Amino acid sequence: MTPLHPPVLPGENVHRIHWMQGTDRLLAVCHCDAQREFEDPVALWVWLLGHPEGHHPRPVPEPAPASAPSPAPWPLPEDASGPEREAP
Repeated sequence: MTPLHPPVLPGENVHRIHWMQGTDRLLAVCHCDAQREFEDPVALWVWLLGHPEGHHPRPVPEPAPASAPSPAPWPLPEDASGPEREAP
């Protein structure tokens, strides 16, 4: 399941609740990124606040391997003066 919205705030006390449009269901998203659907808001809060019982967060994808460094988007300080020129 892909997240409906990207996380807004990081931290151990941040929980998200999404109303699933067109239904009577709520989607709870824990700070650990575990998600679960509920019809009962009381059960939803019990699950969210009962961390980590019943939580199975999605695996974190491994970062892509580092490639060759990209060139700087602006001149480096030693290049700021421009090309060297001979005196007239």
